[in-house]
Amino acid sequence: MSEQSEEGAGSLFFELAGNIRLSMLNKLSQKRYRLSQIAIELDATLQEAHRNMMRLIESGLVSKDGEGDLVLTPYGKTIVSLIPSYDFVFEHKEYFLDHAMGELPLKFIQRIGALHDCEVVHGVMAILQRWKMLYTDSDKYIKEIMSQVPLDLIEIIGARVQSGVKFSYIFAKNAVIPRGRSEILQRIGWHKLISKGLVERRMLDKVQVMTIFNEKQACVMFPNLKGEPDLDVMFYSEDIEFHYWCEDFYEYMWEKAGPFDEGKLKPEI
Repeated sequence: MSEQSEEGAGSLFFELAGNIRLSMLNKLSQKRYRLSQIAIELDATLQEAHRNMMRLIESGLVSKDGEGDLVLTPYGKTIVSLIPSYDFVFEHKEYFLDHAMGELPLKFIQRIGALHDCEVVHGVMAILQRWKMLYTDSDKYIKEIMSQVPLDLIEIIGARVQSGVKFSYIFAKNAVIPRGRSEILQRIGWHKLISKGLVERRMLDKVQVMTIFNEKQACVMFPNLKGEPDLDVMFYSEDIEFHYWCEDFYEYMWEKAGPFDEGKLKPEI
């Protein structure tokens, strides 16, 4: 049974190996086509399009409907829905050669294709600027899972919360706490904001995958091979599927997290 399964998967990957066949599947995921139409759109000869389409039909990925149009089969639709995950990891192959998924639960790895429509932001300063924009542009809420506290942005967050934006965050017990954080929190009345329910917080033993998002924008950072979040490269997007992934991951970690305990944080440095 195991060998048959491996052969089956190998056969599927073989059918998906041609770029033209992948392009055909992508086109058919958007609408139905005649063979001549899809050949024109892919700049392929009719003979080439026919040969590749027959491969897809024989493999059960494509069929013809009652009007003779080419459509994805239910099996084909399922396979096409999985392709973005491979696309995302392959497109960022160099990044994932020295970055891991950390302790990311399998169900989020299987949905990693939801992050496909994104921008890669490089450099700590560019990333901090993007965080600042995300905080400033929030109208309803800000949620984040963090392993470090950006000192320069605390007052921006405080101002947004005081204007009615709800802030929820998860810290790691070993989070890097910059010197001066306590004074800033005291100055902006952080504990009063917590008592009003405008700020909610929980704590994890460690954080490997970081995310920050508001109602419109989201970003995520994966760990290096040491298991520490890499703050030099960030995936950012305003795409709804990207946002859903970050939101679901946050809610999953929120349920796992325990009560926030200021005393368990490392001393300010």
